[in-house]
Amino acid sequence: MRTHICTLMLLVTKVACGQSFPADINKDSLSRFPVVMRSELDEAGKKAYDVIAGGPGKTVLPTGPAAIGVYSPQVYERLHTMNNYLRKEGVLGERLTELAILVASREVDEQYTWSAHETAALKAGIAPSVIDVVKYDRDLSGLEEKEAAIIHFGRQLFQDKKMPTDLFAKTVELFGRRGVVELTVLMGDYQLNGLLLKVADQHLPSDRKALLPPR
Repeated sequence: MRTHICTLMLLVTKVACGQSFPADINKDSLSRFPVVMRSELDEAGKKAYDVIAGGPGKTVLPTGPAAIGVYSPQVYERLHTMNNYLRKEGVLGERLTELAILVASREVDEQYTWSAHETAALKAGIAPSVIDVVKYDRDLSGLEEKEAAIIHFGRQLFQDKKMPTDLFAKTVELFGRRGVVELTVLMGDYQLNGLLLKVADQHLPSDRKALLPPR
């Protein structure tokens, strides 16, 4: 019994905020990856770090995919640049981009990403009722056409792992072929971020609510 208790104590680390984390979770990053300081990188890495951080003199947040990605700064710089383009200059526009991010986050069940982007989607103009359709896997009846198409597209891609001819044609009709490519890449980007977060066992900061319920 004593050995069992000791084992449990080794597996769980208590932190000041009262949350309990596995013993391999770093207290600053809240993941398995300790925070990378810019000063630890070579010159090429520092340049990439500055891009990821948003400019010279800025710091990458200690939690999240960017904090993990700076372990390979040249790789994540390219992902960051692509993500920025899709979110700020892509043909979907901010509102539908945020919806697509939520769809991908729900399909890979990624709490960290969802908890950040639910708020962003609301600010961008996605109605709470639409967010709930994604969050709770509800029927698409009554949704605006483009919103329904994005949710249907994501569900088909992630769950059935194929794209029927009619859905492809409808998505092209609504967004163009460029839009279909950008929608697919955007969802794939957030699937990739989800994989990084899962490998790192990323936990939420104490000031962020877990907004994504289990299925």
